[in-house]
Amino acid sequence: MINSEIPDKSMQFPSFHKTKRQRHWLMGLVATGLLGTATTVYLIVQSKVPSSELTHQTVVVQSKDITVQIKANGTVQPLRKINLSPKEQGRIEQLYVDEGTQVKQGQLIARMDSQRFGQQVHQYKAVLAKAEADLAEKLAGTRLEEIGEAKAKVATAQANVEQAQARLDRAKEELQRNQLLAQQGAISLNTLGDFSSKEREAKANLEAQLAQLREQRQTLEKLRNGTRQEQIAASQAEVAQAQAQLRSYQTQLEDTLIRAPFAGTITRKFAQEGDFVTPTTSASSSDGATSASIAELSSGLEVEAKIPEASIARIHTGQQVEIRSDAYPNTTFQGRVRLVAPRAIQDSSSQGTQSSGGVTSFRVKVLLQTGQDLLKSGMNVNMNFISEKIQNALVVPLAAIVTQKDGQSGVWMLDKNNKAQFQLVKAGSVSGDRIQILKGVSQGERILLSPPENQVIPGVDTME
Repeated sequence: MINSEIPDKSMQFPSFHKTKRQRHWLMGLVATGLLGTATTVYLIVQSKVPSSELTHQTVVVQSKDITVQIKANGTVQPLRKINLSPKEQGRIEQLYVDEGTQVKQGQLIARMDSQRFGQQVHQYKAVLAKAEADLAEKLAGTRLEEIGEAKAKVATAQANVEQAQARLDRAKEELQRNQLLAQQGAISLNTLGDFSSKEREAKANLEAQLAQLREQRQTLEKLRNGTRQEQIAASQAEVAQAQAQLRSYQTQLEDTLIRAPFAGTITRKFAQEGDFVTPTTSASSSDGATSASIAELSSGLEVEAKIPEASIARIHTGQQVEIRSDAYPNTTFQGRVRLVAPRAIQDSSSQGTQSSGGVTSFRVKVLLQTGQDLLKSGMNVNMNFISEKIQNALVVPLAAIVTQKDGQSGVWMLDKNNKAQFQLVKAGSVSGDRIQILKGVSQGERILLSPPENQVIPGVDTME
């Protein structure tokens, strides 16, 4: 918790009457609200004050128990964010969401034009059905009716062979008789040639009938043996190929349905029904991907802060964090550290004339425990990381610490003669409006809340 103790009257700024001369002091402080780091804050002291009133501007160095706070600025952002795009380019046929729509995981966001893929799915369903029917037939084997038909065809072929053989035998006998008659001169050679032709025709017919008989016998043998394993394997391969093709087109058809990968809120909408979108940035979370996206889906809220290297050792997972927003000035939201980035980042915007390369910091993400319904993505917030407690710490008001031009920090004190003198100090942790002093002052000593009126500070009162 932030140390909210109200300092005693001696620690409060006195009210002075304005005079013709006013001087405004811009003093450096040790600490930025981050532990042990040096920075500057402002202190305004009005009018010239007589030395007799110096004691009224002093506070006593006290010993108190403090809770260390690490202050930082942060930005509210989604815990998860993704730009939704199709896997195949095309036109948006239907869009079911608008900005602010709450969606569940798997809920349909948009439907792309799917006519081409639908036709291909129907086509390969038919191809698969035919391949499966052919395989089923081969696995069932030969029916008895088919074997009976094959036997009848073999018998017919056998009878045809016998007839052809008888015809050939008659043709041979006639040829032999007519050869004798031709030798005796009873018939002409032309007539003998006719009988020779009939014999050759009968012989050819017999050979054809024998071939037909062999074919019918082979068919019958196959039917009796059943379908070979090679044929069954080939049919199975055809079925598998048809199934793979069908699954491919079914997947492409399903990809035309854009669904929410997780539950969340549609925070932006980039397209309308009828727009042509491409898959070049599908599922991207980059802001530059919006030209090819349909919508932005976000889930949950967290706060991201950049913690300087000097303070990162005091940040750990699960640490309590208090969060405030200008939009809700009277509300303190609670959070806990979810992640401390393992890699540092360089803030080039902080580079000056030095060659240090800028400020080294680490990204810290804080999960919101309260305020999910009030805070919005992109809001800027102030954060207090609650660290360890320090007992019996010497503390002074943060405003009492000044930094001189040479970079040395200290406080103004009163000596025994009630004269102001500058005392170097070593500052420690910050807690609210107080800062721990590690070295330079002791408990009970009095320090000034502002430098003496006649003190000239180089770089503040002059242009040196």
